[in-house]
This record gives sequence, structure tokens and C-alpha cells, in this order.
Amino acid sequence: MSEKKKAIICYLSYSGNTEEIAELIEAKLINSEITVDMYEIGIDPPIDLAGYDFIFLGTFTWDHGSTPDEIKDFVLEVGYKPKNISVFGSGDTQFGGDELFCRAVDRLAKFYKSEMPPLKIEQSPRGSQEDRVNSWLEGVLFDVTYIA
Repeated sequence: MSEKKKAIICYLSYSGNTEEIAELIEAKLINSEITVDMYEIGIDPPIDLAGYDFIFLGTFTWDHGSTPDEIKDFVLEVGYKPKNISVFGSGDTQFGGDELFCRAVDRLAKFYKSEMPPLKIEQSPRGSQEDRVNSWLEGVLFDVTYIA
């Protein structure tokens, strides 16, 4: 019998939207029989990401397309660029339109050279956007070029 895969979902959420996405990802991973740890950036103590098969990093975008300071601090705290990282987040097109929508998510995916395209959700992942979360996660879990 093979060893169970382990995932960690690291996220920052002020309004609850990014946290909702993290919780959807968590539920789907658990249903796929993957052990999941949740890590709330800015709240939980420093963590070592080395023992995880899947690392998920979630953020929101604010202040004209900016990455929150807590996320920047987390990146510095981790201190290296894990290859097995997938980035997700929430944004709002009413603040800056498509050009600034989820810009922090795009920046993090580029910084980490994530092999999976980032998941970008408009505000809350409810309704049809929940399907987008599920489809994206299927790509992360079953893209053999991605799995280390």
C-alpha cells in the first residue's frame, strides 16, 4: 500500500473569500484521500514546507493590484521556491478592472514558476465558480508533469 500524499494550504484572507476557496480545496483533497494541513498566513507560527507533496498558496489582491505584506513576509519566511506550489486567490474586477484582477496571484505564480496556471476567483467561489475550483484542482492533482 502506498503512503498517503500530504498537502498544505497556506492562505491569507481578510474578507473570507480566499478562505472559502481554501476550504473548498481542503474538502476536495480530503475526498481524494490526501492528508491536509491548513495554515493561516499571519496567524500561525512559521512552518517547514519540505514534507508536503502539494503546496497551495492563496492570497487576495488589493490596493490597486498589490500583494499583501503578510504574503511577502511569508515568502521571505519560507526562504526558497518549492517546485510543487500552486497559487490561488480572490480578486474583484470593480477595483481596477481586468488589468489588476488577481494581480497578486499572477505575481506569485510567476515568482514560484508554478507549473499550473493560477486559480483566480472573482470575490467568492460560490455558484459556477465552485466548478472552476474543482476543475483547477483536478489539474493540479492529476497532471503527471506537475506531481514530483
